[in-house]
Amino acid sequence: MLFSADGHFSAPSYPQDMLRDPTGAGDSFAGGFIGHLAKTDDLSEGNIRRAIIVGSVMASYNVEDFSLDRMKRLTPKEIFGRFEEFRRFSEFEAIAAPH
Repeated sequence: MLFSADGHFSAPSYPQDMLRDPTGAGDSFAGGFIGHLAKTDDLSEGNIRRAIIVGSVMASYNVEDFSLDRMKRLTPKEIFGRFEEFRRFSEFEAIAAPH
């Protein structure tokens, strides 16, 4: 969750089909989050929101196998693909206002 002067942002964890080992998920989240901010050098609220999702993506891969086994096989294409999945399943359209 992100709290700011303008409001807040929350993101769910990625829905997992396979959970093998949660050890290191928090560290993977932190690495993805901080790594994205460092790479982009952008501390705007929109980019911090993206960094939260990048962190969640990284944590979601970490829990799929033991130790660093899944992270060793991870490709940039997989990371970007899961980020896009996250974006798609979190997006929705507004409902029509009552008349």
